[in-house]
Amino acid sequence: MPTDGAPATRIDPRGQRAVRMASGTALCLALSFGLALPVPMVAPALAAFLLAMLNRPLPLKAGLGLVVVVVLTTGIGLLLIPLLRYYPFTGVALIALSLFLVFRKGMLGGNNLVTTFLIVGLTMISAAGTTDFGLAVLVIEALAKGLLLAVLVLALSHWLFPDPAGAAPPPAPAALPPARASQLALRATLVVMPAFLLTLTNPTFYLPIIMKAVTLGRQSCTTSANNAARELIGSTLLGGALAIAFWFALGLFVHVWMFFLWMLLFSLLLARKLYALSPTRYTPGFWLNTIVTLIILLGQSVQDSLAGKDVYTAFAVRMGLFIIVSLYACLVLQLLEPRRQLRQS
Repeated sequence: MPTDGAPATRIDPRGQRAVRMASGTALCLALSFGLALPVPMVAPALAAFLLAMLNRPLPLKAGLGLVVVVVLTTGIGLLLIPLLRYYPFTGVALIALSLFLVFRKGMLGGNNLVTTFLIVGLTMISAAGTTDFGLAVLVIEALAKGLLLAVLVLALSHWLFPDPAGAAPPPAPAALPPARASQLALRATLVVMPAFLLTLTNPTFYLPIIMKAVTLGRQSCTTSANNAARELIGSTLLGGALAIAFWFALGLFVHVWMFFLWMLLFSLLLARKLYALSPTRYTPGFWLNTIVTLIILLGQSVQDSLAGKDVYTAFAVRMGLFIIVSLYACLVLQLLEPRRQLRQS
């Protein structure tokens, strides 16, 4: 108890948050693959995103409402499928404009979760449906089930590892002027669009590239051009290196609960960096992007193995594409960053 007149001591919640994020992400990964959910890497990626963004559990109504919103927002992609099939130029232009408006709305104070799923609906769902409508529906099912599992794990993680009483709330994000928001939205749109066009050629293989591009698009909104290579390419390379180490560690004893334990260890190491328990010069966005990259690459490799594919060749191709997308994102940031801000960075 503080003495009269003395300021109250705030308890540092970062340790609880790091353990909560690591355990929640690992549990969601194990449950997603154990329950054989469609596109099982979606649930742990969403769980990592939710646990990093929210320092409190979602109420039941809000969680179920979010799942409904996801189905509705991602369903927008289904409406764009006929346009992409029969009027491809018009469809691509409409999606580019919609991405710009959604990114801009998110940076002007819109709900980050809703804008993220709108972006996914505009890109992943519409691209998947150009060759197979059933694939688009499967991706929507994967997103809905993955989000529902992530919300349940979020609630369980907060119950097991709640923030200490008196913990300081996270700072509110700074408001951006409309001109800057438009510039960043254009940048993010240009980062995502080439990956979207590539996915149209073979949606089954390139869907993970869309997930990576969306992550990079969001990260480009908080990264300066001077730090682009370190933030975007560095997090991609680190995520790939960790995925390789994880794969060989998992090969020592293949079991779903070893999958959970290894993910717990890797996530805890990264969460300590994300919450600055082990301070580095990198931003939280760098470490979150590393975790998501690890999950995408590892999840795809596990699925390739189950399908009897050549895991190492597929990983090499996918990693190469991830690096190309990251290099392109750096180039976009360099070209669209005003020279005055480059000198000030």
